[in-house]
Amino acid sequence: MEIGLLILLFAVSTYAMLAKKLSTTIITAPMVFLGMGFIVSQLGLIHVEDAHETVYLIAEISLVVLLFLDASQINLRRLKRQNTWPLRMLLLGLPLSILIGTGFAYLFFPEWPWPMLALIAAILAPTDAALGQAVISNESVPTNERQSLSVESGLNDGLALPIILFFASIVAMEIGSEANGTSWLMFGFNQIFVGIFVGLLMGWLSGRLFLYSEAKQITSSVYEGIGVLALTGISYVMASLLGGNGFIASFVAGLVFGHIVKGHCRFIYQFTESEGQILIWTSFVIIGLGLLPSAIEHLTLPVVGYILVSIFIVRPLAIYLSLLGTKAKTLTRVFMGFFGPRGLATALFALIISKDIIGEYGHSILIVAINAVWISTLIHGIAAAPMADWYGAKIKLLKIKSKAQKKLNNQNQ
Repeated sequence: MEIGLLILLFAVSTYAMLAKKLSTTIITAPMVFLGMGFIVSQLGLIHVEDAHETVYLIAEISLVVLLFLDASQINLRRLKRQNTWPLRMLLLGLPLSILIGTGFAYLFFPEWPWPMLALIAAILAPTDAALGQAVISNESVPTNERQSLSVESGLNDGLALPIILFFASIVAMEIGSEANGTSWLMFGFNQIFVGIFVGLLMGWLSGRLFLYSEAKQITSSVYEGIGVLALTGISYVMASLLGGNGFIASFVAGLVFGHIVKGHCRFIYQFTESEGQILIWTSFVIIGLGLLPSAIEHLTLPVVGYILVSIFIVRPLAIYLSLLGTKAKTLTRVFMGFFGPRGLATALFALIISKDIIGEYGHSILIVAINAVWISTLIHGIAAAPMADWYGAKIKLLKIKSKAQKKLNNQNQ
């Protein structure tokens, strides 16, 4: 146990010391920590008793905090006014990903009921910016593309969650008794709408209280940070007590809180860049330690086929269609469609949902999701840096050619 823990801590320390340099290579943080957790598990250095319960606890904490922080950093007014790409990717691309993904899922899992097909498509729809950090931080990639991918990955997990809960409720209805199914469906609706209500209420009240405390100078930045974390927990627990979904409440609270304080809370950005990274890294280690060995053991050709189709066809096609009619070039639509890595949200959603789905279906969902995460981690991690450089150079060349063509046309006139 101590040796395994020592190896993991050494890996964290080593990666942190080399993080800036590694961010420009094909080696990503999720790749390192998912792999380290898996290696330690395979060597038998750490035995996780009741691994699912351990991962579930960490998953809950991570998802609550990350949903709130991601949502609170989005400036909705500026997003709507300045850039339509992420809005199209979220409002059109996300539903299209689920719809197209459901159709392809039927080809690989024809024995599954249709709600299960839609559920796995919805779980694989959210993306993770951490896996494509080499793209988002690469200044050779135009700002519009980088911001669009960042905003999309920050919001699509929260927007996908009500859809995931809805299909999970239908799955429970399909495989349970009629009465049990009906109660599950009502449970799903309550989870969504009560969660939204609590999130709106807590986000608004806490945002106003934050601004009042700051204006009266009765608190400081150190204590404001503690208050923000407490708010996240309050939103989650209050929604759960009232029969709503705490994750939806946390996401909505983050949206409202961030909209009200409008960048006044410096802690949100500081936490995301420091302590938030530790939370993400820990989650990947635990997933690699407790879930990845079983997922790989149950890896089948249909599972691999669906994951590859999801990565190379489903999302790229959905994003390509969602950006039709904008000024985005064909190359840009393809590029942004490919860089949709599946990461922490996919793994955590699958883990949480699998606990509430009866029988083999819950296990099947988890197998597909966890395998999708490590496969996407490798594919997008390896491709991110070189493709970002290539895309940046290609776009720059196209702009030069366009300016030259315009100059030539003006001269001819």
